[in-house]
Amino acid sequence: MSNAQTRALETLLPRWGIAYLETRLDLDAAFGRVAPKILEIGFGMGDSTAAIAAVHPQNDYLGIEVHGPGVGSLLNQIEALGLTNLRVIQHDAVEVLKHMIAPASLDGVHIFFPDPWHKKKHHKRRLIQPELVALLCDKLKPGGYLHAATDWQEYAEHILAVLSAEPLLANTAADYAPKPDYRPLTKFEQRGINLGHGVWDIVFRKI
Repeated sequence: MSNAQTRALETLLPRWGIAYLETRLDLDAAFGRVAPKILEIGFGMGDSTAAIAAVHPQNDYLGIEVHGPGVGSLLNQIEALGLTNLRVIQHDAVEVLKHMIAPASLDGVHIFFPDPWHKKKHHKRRLIQPELVALLCDKLKPGGYLHAATDWQEYAEHILAVLSAEPLLANTAADYAPKPDYRPLTKFEQRGINLGHGVWDIVFRKI
């Protein structure tokens, strides 16, 4: 945790953060307007999150992350870019979804480069599992989208299989989707592409 990230948690989290409570969150009230609401689970250091919010001021973005350095980093970017359409919750995403997010309240969900837990004995720790996908479907509006991206092919195959098995979701592509324009390339991702590594985007919509 850098000094700047520590200061951000102390001074900016009260302004741009939303405290975890086991009560339903009024998203329109939290952002002070009616607009499409996009949830991101596990935003890492927040670079892509801030970039997307900056380019799409017509949408509101709610980022969930547990790690302090990433939360501090994104808070500093919110302040530096003057973003008003981005809020942060520092808490476990599943608990936030269960207790704070109303059914059929989200227009989209982003899960970019979740931990692949590549060892087989750790696969059960992977975020994208049938139970989470069913929970996300409950929170998505009809027509809302779920967009996952990974640079691990085996995890991409797992995600595609899990989403395909959810009856409330329909794939927007034959299998993997072209990278949507709104998802920026990260430095890490570009470095992987330069080395010949693949990246897979999976985009489904709620029926």
